[in-house]
Amino acid sequence: MDISTRTRLLNVALQGITLGSRFFLIFFLARFLEPAELGLYGLLTATIGYSLYLLGFDFYTFTTREVLKRERQEWGGLLKDQGALSLVLYAVFIPLLCLVFINGLLPWSLAGWFFALLVLEHLNQELGRLLIAISEQLLASVMLFLRQGTWAIAVTALMAVEPTTRSLHYVFGAWTVAGVVAVIVGAYRLTQLGIGGWHKKVNWNWIASGLKVSIPFLVATLALRGVFTLDRYWLQSLVGLEIVGAYVLFMGISGTLMTFLDAGVFAFSYPGLISAHHKKQPALFRKNLRLLLIHTVMLSVAFSVASLLLLSHLLVWLANPLYSSQQSLYPWVLMTMVLYALSMVPHYALYAQGIDRPIIHSHIASLFVFVMATWLFSQRWPLLAVPLGLCAAFALVLVWKTWAVFKFTPLQYRSAQLQYIA
Repeated sequence: MDISTRTRLLNVALQGITLGSRFFLIFFLARFLEPAELGLYGLLTATIGYSLYLLGFDFYTFTTREVLKRERQEWGGLLKDQGALSLVLYAVFIPLLCLVFINGLLPWSLAGWFFALLVLEHLNQELGRLLIAISEQLLASVMLFLRQGTWAIAVTALMAVEPTTRSLHYVFGAWTVAGVVAVIVGAYRLTQLGIGGWHKKVNWNWIASGLKVSIPFLVATLALRGVFTLDRYWLQSLVGLEIVGAYVLFMGISGTLMTFLDAGVFAFSYPGLISAHHKKQPALFRKNLRLLLIHTVMLSVAFSVASLLLLSHLLVWLANPLYSSQQSLYPWVLMTMVLYALSMVPHYALYAQGIDRPIIHSHIASLFVFVMATWLFSQRWPLLAVPLGLCAAFALVLVWKTWAVFKFTPLQYRSAQLQYIA
């Protein structure tokens, strides 16, 4: 077994441990906390997830491609520029995010945890993306385990042995400590890479060029992530916070599919697709894209079958009749994640080629479809309205991106047979 294979297997193993810990965290939170508390946990994590894009502006979509095209001696200047932009965004958006608490969307008692976790998650996210882009996937997985796996294991064990710790404050406290450790590890590795260019002045013209690329992506991402934030608040208004707790549980289970694909498949695939296209290697591009599709489909099918078979047994263990009574939600939530996962195959095919418009347009359209579909379904099926709206939105995204791949990708990058015929 060569080093590359061992590294990939180790990376997948780390991801598996992280996923397992996150998977069981949701179940233990569902067992140890009230459904309304789990619903509040889901609202806060969704709001953090959405707010991250305001602090990053999706600038990594520009930086990643630039880093892959340049020598290591130039990387420091690029990262310094991105850091300068982030400081400006922090100064603008962190005060504005206080409106979340002023307007009563979340209680003030969670404000301190919210802002601490928001900053830590942003720093870890950007460090992880950089490490993946420069083929340091293993360290990125270690960081992910530190900030998502370790605290999940620790807080679960603590709650199991000490009932007085069964509150959201202990959950968010453990998450914060783990986030700090992960940032330290990532920053230390960054200092060991021999990156040059840090002495350069901040290039605001380069930042402006990057914003022209990233802002359309940001609009699209805010629309797409808005779907995954609005869903919880909308469901709360339709059926109450306790049902949101059940929804968060089911979304947490099905969401492990995307986490596993991100770490075990997508993180290894998209840098290769970008590189193959940049070097004008259509055969390698086709091979990487085919493997991406096969792995995504296989893992989606395997996960779906396993989770559907095990769900009822896990709900019995939770011993909370509310979750069992809402089990009909899960197949629709799972279908949402499968559609989302499949849509990432044409997404990366387009992204690697710099064909951004279909990605942007489909994401913006998904928000409108979600709002319209959910409103229509809520008139008759308020409980299922949100997951049905999600299915409609991601079915549209999948179809749109797939159509765009066939329309805009040159024949030689799609099919050897078509290239030969042409």
